[in-house]
Amino acid sequence: MFRRGEQEERDKPIEAREVRMSEGASTEVTVVGQGARLEGTVLSAGSLRIDGQVKGKITADGDVTLSAQSQVEADISATNVTIAGKFKGNITAKSRAELAKGGRVDGNITAKTLVVSEGATFNGQSLMDQSATGAAATTSSSESTKADVTTRIEEPAKAR
Repeated sequence: MFRRGEQEERDKPIEAREVRMSEGASTEVTVVGQGARLEGTVLSAGSLRIDGQVKGKITADGDVTLSAQSQVEADISATNVTIAGKFKGNITAKSRAELAKGGRVDGNITAKTLVVSEGATFNGQSLMDQSATGAAATTSSSESTKADVTTRIEEPAKAR
């Protein structure tokens, strides 16, 4: 049996559905589903997960996660950004940017913390900004470190 309104939520396409996740307090996550294609500016008051294709600009008050099947060409501004798919553009994360296994970034990353996992590819510059002022950070600041990076981290060969 369904409660009133629950069936309508279940009938919505995944691209438009908001998913509630519990991490202590409930957080809303907007999902751009696999097969969806968006062009333009995406604004999210919460977090955003992208499984499809987006081209343009993405701004989120929460976190942005790009799944392994995603293809995004945009500039992203968010609290935390995790990339597991293909991404081209610039990332400004107030806190943490992570390139997960299989993720590919062609562009620049500004964040307090940058994590590049084994099997990820990063072509671009990273600006490690301690003050989290994002794009307004100056490279002359003693709290910032700038690096040109072109890397591909491979998984270790398995022993026979």
